[in-house]
Amino acid sequence: MAFIRSINMHILDSVDAGSFRDNVPDFRAGDTVNVHVNIIEGKNTRVQIFKGFVVGRQGDGIRETFTVRKVSFGVGVERTFPVHSPVLDKIEVVSKGDVRRAKLYYMRELRGKAAKIKEKRDPKTVK
Repeated sequence: MAFIRSINMHILDSVDAGSFRDNVPDFRAGDTVNVHVNIIEGKNTRVQIFKGFVVGRQGDGIRETFTVRKVSFGVGVERTFPVHSPVLDKIEVVSKGDVRRAKLYYMRELRGKAAKIKEKRDPKTVK
């Protein structure tokens, strides 16, 4: 039984390998990102940019996802994207955040200045 399971997993791994993206930047929770999403409306396609900070990353491999949060017209909006989805055109890291948690769920309750994430300073560029 274990032998059959390992064969099936090997087949699934080879199928998944064709779907991996190679242009995924290095980002983590607290980073501000621009996610370029392909939107299909009838025959037309356009790119919509979803800008916000990364709440966290979940999963591993082909099933890995990340959640981005932004405040739009005073309403908090969260959207979860699969990292290797063909719907994503590209992911841009705008700034790196200085946080001490892997998941920033507590940010949902914060308002105003308390909801601000400090920007991580790069010691190489500071004189």
